[in-house]
Amino acid sequence: MLSDSPSRPRFAGGVGRLRGWRLLACAWGAGAIGALAMPPYGFLPALAVSLTLAVWMMDGAGLGRSRKGRLGPAFLLGWAWGFGFLTAGLWWLGKAFLVEADEFLWALPLGVIGLPFGLGLFYGAGFSFAGILWSRGPSRIAALALGLSGLEWLRGHVLTGFPWNVLGMALGQSLWLMQSAAYLGLYGLTVLAVLIAAAPATLFDGGSALRRFGPTVAAVAVLAGLGFAGFERLRAPDPTVPAVRLRLVQPNLQQDAKFRPENRDDIVDRYIELSERPPEPGDPAPTHIVWPESALPFLIQREADTRERIAAGLKPHRVLMTGAARTDEPLPGERPRIYNAIMVIEADGTITDTYDKVHLVPFGEYLPGFLDETLRALGLRQFVAIPGGFTAGNPATQRILTVPGLPPVVGTICYEAIFPAAIRPVGQPVDAAKPPGLILNVTNDGWFGDTPGPRQHLAQARLRAVEEGLPMVRDANTGISAVIDPHGRILGQTKIDVETYLDADLPGRIEGGTPYARYGDWLFAGMLVICAGLSLAGRERV
Repeated sequence: MLSDSPSRPRFAGGVGRLRGWRLLACAWGAGAIGALAMPPYGFLPALAVSLTLAVWMMDGAGLGRSRKGRLGPAFLLGWAWGFGFLTAGLWWLGKAFLVEADEFLWALPLGVIGLPFGLGLFYGAGFSFAGILWSRGPSRIAALALGLSGLEWLRGHVLTGFPWNVLGMALGQSLWLMQSAAYLGLYGLTVLAVLIAAAPATLFDGGSALRRFGPTVAAVAVLAGLGFAGFERLRAPDPTVPAVRLRLVQPNLQQDAKFRPENRDDIVDRYIELSERPPEPGDPAPTHIVWPESALPFLIQREADTRERIAAGLKPHRVLMTGAARTDEPLPGERPRIYNAIMVIEADGTITDTYDKVHLVPFGEYLPGFLDETLRALGLRQFVAIPGGFTAGNPATQRILTVPGLPPVVGTICYEAIFPAAIRPVGQPVDAAKPPGLILNVTNDGWFGDTPGPRQHLAQARLRAVEEGLPMVRDANTGISAVIDPHGRILGQTKIDVETYLDADLPGRIEGGTPYARYGDWLFAGMLVICAGLSLAGRERV
């Protein structure tokens, strides 16, 4: 194999000859290095170092083994790599366990170590699949891209899905490079990210100059081409929607006090005061007010007096879009169902439309059904203290919000905005004459403080705007609220841990949408087929 070749430099062959705990430790460290390519750091060369090391370790995993015999070592290698990648990228999840430390501190290791440990199994499967097609030549780079990209898609869909820090985000942060998401989506970017970042591993192969240098030269050319195409796509400015001025209210409420009913009056007063602060001199007055996810510690639909108070506090003709819990009236003997919702409240205090969150956060907003009774018997609950947890909205009746003065609004709540292709209405026909005009994302992010978490959340939500060709209006309880145009340009944003507001015009949508909005992940599927073909074509007998 390559790692035994005398023409192979000592450091490359040395990595390939690692065994046992040293191999797993190196794989964990390589994965952790790769996390530096994710938001908020965006250091793309870190992924090149990470995946180059992974290729050399995979070369060694097949020494003296048949293709079937290398699957076990490849699986362990991939699991360790993924464990390191996710541990380094998701450590900030531990902050949520400290908000109510008296109840949740014991579970901190499960979030910081347990989740990456379990999700690492996806990477083990991806490396194993790549091992089936592994070869001595450059085609093994395509095999790795096939395995890793396929597993990232699975990670985003299996067991409710968790597509956080998907490898394609390495290309999804640069304004120029992210434009390709309008065609390929996040998972298509993942194929390109792996192909580009792993290509330098072939520089130290034996054989001809084309065999050694060709993949890296091609990777640099593709990266330059993506950048140039993105630059050209950004040349035209996006128009704004006339007669619309948004105000995004960021109250910076402390998470441990936010849901206490005794704070209700102070919380409402804070929202009204921020909503009604005069705009900067020369700026138009807001026409639409946005409050963040679960803005109020009570069921506003049952509080007509409070709605009237809010309506009286806001200037006439303004429309409020707010995150709020809501409930259905239960049948006799039923437990009330509580929904995490967005509500549209008009100037007279009337609730005219709602959207119920479809994709809830396991253990955060509900306990999975098969664990619910067991965990509650032990006195455990989800993070949000709603009896029985939130109920998911029905995806078959997912709504486009109708908001006076705005084009049709696609509602998303919190981490729903990290799921590619999942923001489109399901089961509800889209009026071709009145297509969606913006994505509204209300979120909290107060659980995670001033850590990489809120910044990663913003970066991933931002990519949805590029994929769909729609502007995004994102309002957070605390950092980072933003208005993003359909090319991913951030027109305004707030800082973390600051009580403030953001006034901005509403950018227009891209007429006709984007190829990704029309075809979804079909182009990604085609890229996987191409990678499979390249892997099979270059495979050699071992």
